[in-house]
Amino acid sequence: MSRLQISALVFGVGGFGALVAATTSNEWKVTTRASSVITATWVYQGLWMNCAGYIQACRGLMIAAVSLGFFGSIFALFGMKCTKVGGSDKAKAKIACLAGIVFILSGLCSMTGCSLYANKITTEFFDPLYVEQKYELGAALFIGWAGASLCIIGGVIFCFSISDNSKTPRMGYAYNGPTSVMSSRTKYHGGEGDFKTTNPSKQFDKNAYV
Repeated sequence: MSRLQISALVFGVGGFGALVAATTSNEWKVTTRASSVITATWVYQGLWMNCAGYIQACRGLMIAAVSLGFFGSIFALFGMKCTKVGGSDKAKAKIACLAGIVFILSGLCSMTGCSLYANKITTEFFDPLYVEQKYELGAALFIGWAGASLCIIGGVIFCFSISDNSKTPRMGYAYNGPTSVMSSRTKYHGGEGDFKTTNPSKQFDKNAYV
């Protein structure tokens, strides 16, 4: 089991959960502290309480981010080494790469949607000619940014885990150990033009020692 893939899955699924929480939250923007002192209450707004053009764009981006995060999680499970589905190691490597790309796209969609919404809030807040109710950034925006960052990190790690999955084994060679004296004698014994081993005790008779 690859540690890279486990960490990527944790980042990706964690980011997906954060995106779901941010999308369904009603705290995308909150009234300013100055107005809350006067009214003694804070007003929250989310993506589903307004039909403004920029809000519809943010809504579409967040829905796309959640959908991509869901499919990215499914692909990640199929691309994990520890699962029995997904085919061979090469097929799993391709699925893991696809999961990484999907997670990155999910994070980019969420980052774009949250940034677009935040830009609209800050523009209205610092505009001296804007006389309507002014709002501040809500907690859901920070959750969306955090979830987007986690998805992007998890996707990048999944893409890097391909090298771990697709490593081919090195070509090995057989090592038979050092050649023994007996094996060399057997190899060269009896061949045509080869050396023959003889017993040295038979080369000398008794007269040689007198």
